[in-house]
Amino acid sequence: MDELTKVAVDAMGGDNAPVEIVKGAIEAVNDNSRIKVYLTGRQDVIEKELAQYTYNKEQIEVVNATEIIETAEPPVMAIRKKKDSSIVVALNLVKDGVCDAFVSAGSSGAVLVGGQLIVGRIKGVERPPLAPLIPTETGCSLLIDCGANVDARPSHLVQFAKMGSVYMENVMGVQNPKVAIVNIGAEEEKGNALVKETFPMLKDCPEINFIGSIEARDIPTGYADVIVCEAFAGNIILKMYEGVGATLIKKVKAGMMTSLRSKIGALLVKPALKETLKGFSLEEHGGAPLLGLNGLVVKTHGSSKAIEIRNSILQCMTFKEQRINEKIKEKVILKDE
Repeated sequence: MDELTKVAVDAMGGDNAPVEIVKGAIEAVNDNSRIKVYLTGRQDVIEKELAQYTYNKEQIEVVNATEIIETAEPPVMAIRKKKDSSIVVALNLVKDGVCDAFVSAGSSGAVLVGGQLIVGRIKGVERPPLAPLIPTETGCSLLIDCGANVDARPSHLVQFAKMGSVYMENVMGVQNPKVAIVNIGAEEEKGNALVKETFPMLKDCPEINFIGSIEARDIPTGYADVIVCEAFAGNIILKMYEGVGATLIKKVKAGMMTSLRSKIGALLVKPALKETLKGFSLEEHGGAPLLGLNGLVVKTHGSSKAIEIRNSILQCMTFKEQRINEKIKEKVILKDE
């Protein structure tokens, strides 16, 4: 049997925990026999959910954790005080080498802080970025960073570009991925102080395929495979993406219900429209990896349903099998030294 990818999953984190989290874990193990999931959280609650499903019992293990870190809690304090929380227990499974990866829909702050404090950074990585895949006209792009480093320096952005290139090439199979920096214009002299200082550094970086600046309106077209920015801009782009997408879908659905003719038309186009919108759903691409740590940490949306949890768990398997951390060490860290 092939070596298992072992994933610790925070069963108590997120708006739909534990129901959707457990369901997503079940779907992942039923989909792939090379995965083992460790569900962390209140054992009695998790086992009650598991009892509803048929699955290979050897592929799911429950690890009891009596505490839950709430979204509003100060992250650093919560990580330090709640040692028996589902997040801390799961992160320690990665730190101790029991698991290869961790997935959570819980507190973003706690996951980011815990990832760095407990799992730890790869030696040489200055700042680990949060990097979600976002849907585009041509497939998907990696937005790096979208939430971990609000006050990044130029050297951080250069490392983000290198790590993002490694991820897109090896996890998503994009050969020689195109890298662009988020800017307010295409010209090299445009931008704030951070972008102006970073641009020539990216231009002179032989390890990446840098194509220059990218304006926000060009992101959905798939113009670049790796979109580099600091976390403040990245988070705004991501949230705007989500909001506009949800609004457009509501508008399209409402428009189809305005008359009998539009309702008949809606029935005819529904299968094709459903398939098209599926490809443009953030859920289809799994969670956002926190790159540059000693183990993989994946943050999914707080509102994650089973499909996103399932895809995030399967994403961890590709990450391990493609030896992403080893490649980050080889292509990002050793080249910098």
